[in-house]
Amino acid sequence: MKSSLRTRLRAGDPEAFRELFQDMAQAVHALALRATGDRTTAEDVVSLTFLEVWRLRERLDAGDDSVRPWVYGVATNVLRNRARAARRHQRALARMPRPEDVPDFAGEVDGRIDDTARLTAARKALDRLRRGEREVFLLCVWSDLSYAAAAQALDVPVGTVRSRLSRARARLRRLADEELEGAQQKTEPGPSHRQIPGDRDHAVGSTQESAR
Repeated sequence: MKSSLRTRLRAGDPEAFRELFQDMAQAVHALALRATGDRTTAEDVVSLTFLEVWRLRERLDAGDDSVRPWVYGVATNVLRNRARAARRHQRALARMPRPEDVPDFAGEVDGRIDDTARLTAARKALDRLRRGEREVFLLCVWSDLSYAAAAQALDVPVGTVRSRLSRARARLRRLADEELEGAQQKTEPGPSHRQIPGDRDHAVGSTQESAR
């Protein structure tokens, strides 16, 4: 009888690890990309996740259950640690002198905001969710895990997953609308300095009178 992937992975079988990586690397990358909005960071998360998977393989319980929820749990922990490191970095930057202001060129990208702005607004709104709500949304909605699998990944009851997801969906709609509205306001052109009809004629006339 062929041993399960879980059993082989627990035993340190490199072929089992290779199979798991081929099966889940793309899914972990998609999760990380949606959580961070940055491809390079997402690639780093994939690398760190599977390093942790190999390091922690003996913690897997024996059995024939799917390993996927456990891997998603490891990836979620990696994302948590990355977020904490990013916050420490931001606090350090906040203590440094402010750089000179950079001119705002938002007006030059008018007309290209629609899809990009919606995606950016969704990610920013996701960042504003509580951590538990954000993690459940990423796993259940964007990674398509069942409630039970997400509960296993996060080590929380299924009821907690359901309630967090319900709150996340409600808050995300409102927050995304707020972010999108703010982005649109930033790209709206300021008041134009149009010439009032008759001004030019008046100015020309005044110049001619003065020249006489």
